[in-house]
Amino acid sequence: MPTLPPGPRSATLFASARLYRRDPIHFLRSLTHDYGDIVSFQIGPQPMLLVNHPDLIRDVLVTHAKQFHKGRGLQRAKRLLGDGLLTSEGPYHLRQRRMMQPAFHRQRIAEYGLVMASEAERAAQWWRDGDTVDVAEEMMRLTLGIVGKTLFGADVENEAAEISSALGEAIQLFHLLMLPFADVLARLPLPQVRRFNAARARLDAVIYRMIAEHRRTDDDRGDLLSMLLAARDEDEDGARMTDEQVRDEAMTIFLAGHETTANALSWTWYLLSEHPEAEAALHAELAGALGGRIPNIADLPALPYTRKVLAESMRLYPPAWVIGRRAVTPYAIGEYTIPPGTVFLVSQSVTHHDARFYQDPERFDPTRWTPEFEAALPKFAYYPFGGGPRVCIGEQFAWMELILVLAALAQRWRFRLVPGHPIATMPIITLRPRHGIRMTAEKR
Repeated sequence: MPTLPPGPRSATLFASARLYRRDPIHFLRSLTHDYGDIVSFQIGPQPMLLVNHPDLIRDVLVTHAKQFHKGRGLQRAKRLLGDGLLTSEGPYHLRQRRMMQPAFHRQRIAEYGLVMASEAERAAQWWRDGDTVDVAEEMMRLTLGIVGKTLFGADVENEAAEISSALGEAIQLFHLLMLPFADVLARLPLPQVRRFNAARARLDAVIYRMIAEHRRTDDDRGDLLSMLLAARDEDEDGARMTDEQVRDEAMTIFLAGHETTANALSWTWYLLSEHPEAEAALHAELAGALGGRIPNIADLPALPYTRKVLAESMRLYPPAWVIGRRAVTPYAIGEYTIPPGTVFLVSQSVTHHDARFYQDPERFDPTRWTPEFEAALPKFAYYPFGGGPRVCIGEQFAWMELILVLAALAQRWRFRLVPGHPIATMPIITLRPRHGIRMTAEKR
């Protein structure tokens, strides 16, 4: 088979690298628009391949998953996350996932529902009518409290500002790890490197303190950390995780259970403020199903429109916006053979806006999510939580949290974008709002 020729001409390769770093989502969408579903390009010395069809995405993430390792971004994210589920590979990843799976069984997750709703109800008391708030910051604060109590059995409210600041700083500095020669840069006494290391150390201090407190009592507190400490690998003579392994998994869940959910909720408030007809339909459903009381897990089947609002929000602004995989063997795709070492990109932000699968794809339309539409939609035309053996282990946890929190808050409040406030994405590890989302809180 022939080797795939570059998509952009060689004269544009360095411009492509600059464009990717400046606005990666626009750059990737423009490639598929100009070149189709299989596009090769290069960033510095790194050959890249963007694939954008559900069948091709399924092959990379599921059918031929063993031919790939994580891309450069998540490999370098080990500096923050260690060898957690998000970054680990091969047999070690399978072992860790097997040990963690019981913590995310349906019955265990259901126990967290009351905490999620009660935390959201408590958050509804934070604001006064007419307050101007950054909903991105507020949702970060709320989801931090939820992840602290449901996954770590701890009330981290007193440390919320410190943790949120450290996590935010580490993520914002993550772009440093993506630069050429990042491994060399990370060993230099640069101000950015010192700030990143300090932020990581602050987060480590919180996680290791929680581990030490759990070790002292050795009780099952009903949280994930208790289960991680008690988990045994029956295939490895009942071995338990070390403190470092527990730290890596806890840090990964800290990020995934806090950052991505907060971003999804933040973009949802923005979209509802821009589409009053969808907001009115949401309010009508909540009034009929809940009548003003705190929602619980038994209410989830009665909130289909609430789920549609969130599904459409994560279509337009997927919290995880791109997935990278590095080929470890030659890989056949179409009529081409791709050499090992090539980084394959599949992007939710690209596929979720594809007009072949979504009519008027730039429009926010929760009503598109009918059972018939979902049945006809190809599996990997919509994949906000990834797919295959590395699909997000906390997907059901996230759906429950999103629905309960949105339902609890939307009964009490609506938010309106402050006139003139700029809305732009900041795609790093997750899809953050670059300038936050300044909104006026209106009491309902």
